[in-house]
Amino acid sequence: MSQVPLIVVYDACVLYSAPLRDLFMYLALADIYQAKWTKDIHDEWMRNLLKNRPDLTKGHLEKVREKMDTAIEGCLVQGYEGLIEKITLPDLDDRHVLAAAIQAHAQIIITFNLVDFPYKATAKYNIEAQHPDQFLRDLLEQVPAKVIQAVRKTRLSLKHPPKTAEAYLDILINQSLPQTVKYLFDYKDLI
Repeated sequence: MSQVPLIVVYDACVLYSAPLRDLFMYLALADIYQAKWTKDIHDEWMRNLLKNRPDLTKGHLEKVREKMDTAIEGCLVQGYEGLIEKITLPDLDDRHVLAAAIQAHAQIIITFNLVDFPYKATAKYNIEAQHPDQFLRDLLEQVPAKVIQAVRKTRLSLKHPPKTAEAYLDILINQSLPQTVKYLFDYKDLI
């Protein structure tokens, strides 16, 4: 009997920050779960990043988008648009994320905005919204070696300048991942 693969949808807030985006991309490449997102999710994180970071260009972010979409086979959810109007959430602008999760048969939406995805709204679709820190902490309990290896690959990909394990853990603390960092600190020699 085969196990149903874990499918997760990344909310735009998880993709906004390069350190978090990189980590979640390496995790998706580690074959722990299936990562999904949409063109609308891309548009949201890119629009917000360009608004807050005038030093970045749309062309640069388009290259990042293209690399992401190419790296993860089957990542783009399509055909969810018709579900949006039927969904009720506190923030109507977040309905597209839940619609994508429904269409993708996802079990989890990874988001910092938990209040925007209340349990009553997501549970009827068998979907749970999880904070990135909780999601990573759960993965560390289930498949620690794979997660630690993905964290190591992410850290080693940082070349300008390179980061020590301690410096990389400081970056993760600044990404609001205290539980994850607490767990990883004991394995810093491996990352």
